[in-house]
Order: sequence, then C-alpha cells, then structure tokens
Amino acid sequence: MKGILRVLPVLLLFAGCSAETKSGYEITGSIAGPLEEGTQVFLRKSDENMRAIPGDTALISNGTFSFSGDAEIPELRYIFIEGVNAGIPVFVENGSINITAHRDSLGRAGVEGTPQNAYYSDFVEGTRQLMDRRNAINSEMQVAMQSRDTANMNALRDEFFELQGSALDYEKTFIAEHPDALISAMVLSRMLQSQSLPNAEIASLFKGLDESIQVSPLGANINSQISSQERTSVGAQAPDFSAPTPSGEVLALNDILGKVTLVDFWAAWCRPCRAENPNIVKVYEKYKDKGLSILGVSLDRNAADWINAIEQDGLTWHHVSNVRYFDEIAELYNVRAIPASFILDENGVIVAKNLRGESLEAKIAELLP
Repeated sequence: MKGILRVLPVLLLFAGCSAETKSGYEITGSIAGPLEEGTQVFLRKSDENMRAIPGDTALISNGTFSFSGDAEIPELRYIFIEGVNAGIPVFVENGSINITAHRDSLGRAGVEGTPQNAYYSDFVEGTRQLMDRRNAINSEMQVAMQSRDTANMNALRDEFFELQGSALDYEKTFIAEHPDALISAMVLSRMLQSQSLPNAEIASLFKGLDESIQVSPLGANINSQISSQERTSVGAQAPDFSAPTPSGEVLALNDILGKVTLVDFWAAWCRPCRAENPNIVKVYEKYKDKGLSILGVSLDRNAADWINAIEQDGLTWHHVSNVRYFDEIAELYNVRAIPASFILDENGVIVAKNLRGESLEAKIAELLP
C-alpha cells in the first residue's frame, strides 16, 4: 500500500495523446473556507528534480478562480493557493475542467470534466478505502507497541502485508482496465521503479496500454527501463564496461572474470554499503582461491573518499570508478540505489542479483563448492 500515490509528482508530457475536441482548456475552481479576496492561485508544474516551475497566476474572487489556455498535449500540473501548504493535482487537457475544494483539505478536492481527470478520480476513489485502512493499521500498531501487545502487533503486521497485496492487485486491475489513462502509465512507472512486480509482468501490462500512451515520453521511458532490466535480468549476459582503477588504469569487466564474479555497486558515502563490506571481505577471503573475482564499482563523487574507503574497509579486490555518482555504468545496469550487486558465472551470465549477508555466502558456496 505504501507509496500508492507517490506517482503524483512525476511530470508527464504525453505527445500524441488524444485531447478533447473543444479548442483550449478552461479550469474553473470553487474553494470553500476562509480566503481573502485577491488571494493568489498558481497553476504550476515541476521539473525532473521536483522544483516548481513558474506558471499561470489567478486571483480568488468570491471564492472562485479560473485559468484558460491551450494544451497541445495532456499534462499533469498542480494548483496551489497562496498561504496554503498543499496542492491540487489536475490533468490539464483541452476541455472544461471543474474543481471544488475546501481550503483546509485540498487533497480531497474534486476534479471533473475531462477524460484524464475522470480516470484519475476513479483511481483515487478506488484507493481511498485501502489508504484509510492502512492509516488505521498504523494507528493501531502505535497503540499495540506502546502497550507491548505482541499478539496484536503480529496480527496487524499480517493484515498490513495482506493490504499491500490487495493494493497491488487493485493497481494491476486498474491498469489493465484503463489502457488509455495517463494515471495507468504513472502507476506502472512507479511499479517499475519500486520493482514491485516481475519485469515480465510489467512488460505485459505495458504492452496492454493504448498505443498513444506507449509512444508518449513517459511510455518511451518505461519501455527503455523495461529493456534495461531485461538486459540485466537473471540469465542475461552481463554487459561489459570499463572504467579507471584507483591508479588510473582502465579496467574492463571481461578482463577480470573468474569462475564466479561479483560486480558490487557501492560508494564511500553509502552506509549500508559500508556495513556490508565486512561480509564481502569474509566471503572473498574464503573463496578467492576457488575462483571468486570481485569488481567493485564505486558511485562516489570524490576520488579521495573512494580510495580511502577501499583502504579503511580492507577491500583487496579490483575496483573501478568514473567518480561521477550514478553514471553510465549504473545506468547500463539499471542501478538506481546502492548497495546493488550481480553474481556472474564463468561465462559472464548473471545468475543472481542483490544478495547480501548469509544469502550472498550461501550462493557463492553453491557455485564454488
């Protein structure tokens, strides 16, 4: 259930999506609650770093406001009211869009009048009951923890996991039943980022989307990520790459393949990575003479930090880094968070991913008995 509406901040520019036949858009809003005449209302979108981009401005008059313009393509924007720390998401597309809200609960605003806003309203309404139950479970869990009611805590935890499954099922069904909805693509994009579904299932849902959604910028991005994940899925040939070593020489992955090779994405600034390093050291010392090779790929920004961390943690295997944070190597392997790792066989085929602790050692022991 967590993150069901986390898709909202994603900026969408959907080239080729159908729009209303009416020329241009008109947004009219009615806001209840205490607001002074002349209060500013902003219609804004966000850049890729989630920074607000200045847009149109209107003024409150008798509790109402309006915007108008032309939308070449449907686009997600937000309506903000001066002095109110919340926003109303709205799909701006040609046609008449009506908004009703209360100043103190903008998150429950009603947005009607065009297809994409209707789809979004349907999606939110479908998730509302699930979200309310999630919030209730969280509250009940706090009480159970304070009273040390272990039995109730376990029951609530089981219910929470069941609720997560129900939320995922709802989202999958919604996408399948609304192939021409922009919110379907947004939800699918978030699923892809969180890897909440197997890549093959995400690819199947994507193929079921309307062609106009598939060829949109977001659709193209989803398709690219699906291809990237397929490129580094278990059973795929690990893409070769090369980068500088701490001494400045260029080293390629294929140059150091062993009977088993661990490609470990990490960084000096990554606390979970540093916490896992002692385990990797233990595994390497135990299996290096049996054919285990490790290539550490640092996503550091500072070469000195990278080199010092290698020495401090006793990482005596091969290392490379472009010292450019999440660089083209991370992109090649679809690495968006670290630690991340890939285990390769002697032919460079990926046989496992993202194993740590005892799971990592167990897999290496299986491959190098």
